[in-house]
Amino acid sequence: MTKRVLNVVTNVGHYDDPSHATGLWLSELTHAWHVFEEHGYEQTLVSPAGGAVPLEPRALKFPNYDKTAKAWHTDPGKMALLANTASPDRIDPAEYDAIYFTGGHAVMYDFPDSEGLQRITREIYERGGVVSSVCHGYCGLLNTRLSDGSHLIAGRRMTGFAWTEEVLARVDKLVPYNAEEEAKRRGALYEKAVLPFVPYVVTDGTLVTGQNPGSAKATAKKVVETIAGKASEERG
Repeated sequence: MTKRVLNVVTNVGHYDDPSHATGLWLSELTHAWHVFEEHGYEQTLVSPAGGAVPLEPRALKFPNYDKTAKAWHTDPGKMALLANTASPDRIDPAEYDAIYFTGGHAVMYDFPDSEGLQRITREIYERGGVVSSVCHGYCGLLNTRLSDGSHLIAGRRMTGFAWTEEVLARVDKLVPYNAEEEAKRRGALYEKAVLPFVPYVVTDGTLVTGQNPGSAKATAKKVVETIAGKASEERG
């Protein structure tokens, strides 16, 4: 059976201050997409509102604008996928083995309170599928509750873009909240690398999270490993 992964992207194009643009951090999608593609996965793009996905301008500059990001950005077919993403109500969670939340500061605005994304995430997780995120993507997990009313991330080891990284990126005055603190408030056992901006991935059962943009590829590889491990267990 072909494995299927649902990639979550943002519809937001700026911070609270409209003069400061943001959007999808492209390499966080392309690095993971490439890994999933190499393993023959079918992939779908979904966003909180469906439709077009703005791109984070800083992600289109060196060193963030690498080979995979450039290949996507210059491919009309790939860009068309970002112009017409699915909305959550068009997604059947039962069809997916994993969900992967991409980042970019934009997701801090439209990921947390999307009831559609929460429903999809809960159903995939409770069915034994993999829930994953990279960088700010973990904002999409902050308000997701399981059927028993508990937060999905409560008591779980996880990571995501650290507050020290916000400060070093000089956006700490622009962001709407401290995502690291919000995760801890919901009971997450938050971890981060000793040094900022180095790849770091945390796996806790079927929850796989990466800390920053440089962690996207490693996060996707851990998702693949986790799905393969589950499949071998089921074969018994």
